[in-house]
Amino acid sequence: MSGRLDGKVCVVTGTGGGIGRAIAQLFAREGAEVVGCDIDELAGAETVRMVEEQGGVMVSLQPCDLTQADRCADLVKIALDRFGRIDVLCNSAAKAYFNWIEDISHAEWTRNLDEELTLVFLLTQAAWPSLRQSKGVVVNLASVTAWATFPAMAALAHSTAKAGVVAMTRHLAMEGAADGIRANSVSPGIIETSQTKAQLADQDWTGRMLERCLLKRVGQPGEIANVALFLASDESSYVNGTDIHADGGSLA
Repeated sequence: MSGRLDGKVCVVTGTGGGIGRAIAQLFAREGAEVVGCDIDELAGAETVRMVEEQGGVMVSLQPCDLTQADRCADLVKIALDRFGRIDVLCNSAAKAYFNWIEDISHAEWTRNLDEELTLVFLLTQAAWPSLRQSKGVVVNLASVTAWATFPAMAALAHSTAKAGVVAMTRHLAMEGAADGIRANSVSPGIIETSQTKAQLADQDWTGRMLERCLLKRVGQPGEIANVALFLASDESSYVNGTDIHADGGSLA
């Protein structure tokens, strides 16, 4: 532990697994007091246990549906009641749905936007007064699909939502600058998580997706957590309104 987040209160969403869990564990190892949440009650509680086992401090709200404004307010209240402040908001939670334009239903389109884009807006809005007081940091998880298309991936709704996250992040950086709030995003490439495991089992699909990846491998949640840590820490104090591509070189 190097203490890169010592004394900071970090709200991290989607901590029940994958990238969110990796971020919560890393932030806690670096000295943060972590407030997590997940839609999956058992998975969210398991992350708390894992963090506490490694000597970290974490509380969590689950089940927590961040597409509901009142649950976002509940999560912010837990952070303030327990720790008195919010220094970092890391919007990691998301659920993607994949389909081609001729097949996607309106309900599926709306659900994807709600669960990848609207939830970022709602929680950031709820946490904004606290971030203003602390001159805090927002770290949003976007995607390489915000910047590029992949013929093997029916990511119309997903890419649209994640492009919205990138654009929202820039605007948050502009709005927050006067109050000392920084906002940045991370665009991961293909990462091995519970959501991607079934797709990655298809070797043909994985091979097609990795054709443009210079590193020729799938990324791991911890590799994205490392980028989120940099953006959450004071080491990135002059980084604002940008998106970091953590994609193995897929956009290169």
